[in-house]
Amino acid sequence: MNGDEQLLRGRVYGRDHDDPGPLADRTYAALTGGPLDGLLLHITGWLPEDIDEGVALPTELGRFPGGRSLYGPRPDEPRRPGPGVICRFHYSGDVP
Repeated sequence: MNGDEQLLRGRVYGRDHDDPGPLADRTYAALTGGPLDGLLLHITGWLPEDIDEGVALPTELGRFPGGRSLYGPRPDEPRRPGPGVICRFHYSGDVP
C-alpha cells in the first residue's frame, strides 16, 4: 500500500465520523500538523489559485475554541493530478 492509499483511509474534515471515508472520484488535500493533522480536506473543483491561498478551517480543537486553524500548501511541494490526495496543506497557526 502506498502513502496516498494510507492517507485515503483517513477521515474527511467536516464529515461525521460514521460517514464513509474519502470517495475515489474526489480530490483531497492532506492536512498535516496542528489540531486537524491526519484529516483530508475535500478540494474537488478548486482552481489552482484557490489551492495556493490555503484555508482557515473552523475548529474547536485549536488555540482559540471556536476559531480557525490555518492550512496551506508549501510552494516547493509538487501536486499530482487527481482524483485522490493531490497535495498537502501544512498547519501555520490559529486565529480567533
